[in-house]
Amino acid sequence: MTDRTLRILFAARDDKWDEYRPYLTRALSETGLEADLSRDHPAEEVDYIVHAPNGGLSDFSGFPRLRAVLSLWAGVEDIVGNDTLEVPLTRMVDPGLTEGMVEYVTGHVLRHHLGMDAQIHGLDGEWTGAAPPLARDRKVTILGLGALGAACADALSRLNFDVAGWSRSPKDLDGIATHHGEDGLAAALGHGEITVLLLPLTRATEGIVDAGRLALMPKGAVLLNPGRGGLVDEAALLDALGTGQIAHATLDTFRTEPLPKDHPFWTHPRVTVTPHIASATRAPSASRAIVDNIARAERGQALENVVDRSAGY
Repeated sequence: MTDRTLRILFAARDDKWDEYRPYLTRALSETGLEADLSRDHPAEEVDYIVHAPNGGLSDFSGFPRLRAVLSLWAGVEDIVGNDTLEVPLTRMVDPGLTEGMVEYVTGHVLRHHLGMDAQIHGLDGEWTGAAPPLARDRKVTILGLGALGAACADALSRLNFDVAGWSRSPKDLDGIATHHGEDGLAAALGHGEITVLLLPLTRATEGIVDAGRLALMPKGAVLLNPGRGGLVDEAALLDALGTGQIAHATLDTFRTEPLPKDHPFWTHPRVTVTPHIASATRAPSASRAIVDNIARAERGQALENVVDRSAGY
């Protein structure tokens, strides 16, 4: 561990500085790190950068002492290809973010499983008496089995849903039928009466849910996308909604955000729009995660949640 005061640069929007400063300061104090946290350290003195891509800093070439960049965001597609970044980049894995995603996904899977929209919007005097199946008879697929996807798959499995998952590389999760590779993707999509997208956005996953993949899903399936807007071919999804191949889409992320007011998703009767609220990084727990990672590096240990630049996440 260094015997001098660390210089930590906070490179995010003004409102995030006001939100994070007290929690980062407290975590640094509790961890025992001698550190000076600021928004305006001279570049040549900076040891670590706490970074958000919308904070304005995109050129990392003028930081000769820089040891790592720690992202405030779980998604790193806006920085991973930055050629000026030559030090390790870590992505945010925050217990609060994970809990929020599990709650969002579980809530909307249950909503669609139970057919709650019909009751909420009114049955128009029709006493149908049709009960939904039990969770054990409902097939759910999770595309993406990283920290968020695995946590959501586990929560749904514990509720007794028949859960399958797909990831780029093989994964082994208790109670989950896991798939990988192109054949595995077809099997996972064919399983999901409700499919949840929690993949990272990379060159390999851009537009992965296209017309062909939508056609592999069971007729009348439901699509949930709290992951990345770029995973979905929006025109193909609208077509699939029009034919009834997809019965409903609940979408939290979009290719353009905020979603333009004239976008057809807003008024489509079988689309639910939520404004990128599925989960958020919580300053208290995220600050602790960032400081704990810096402390690991200062003890000579490997950083956690380092981004594989070649894979894109």
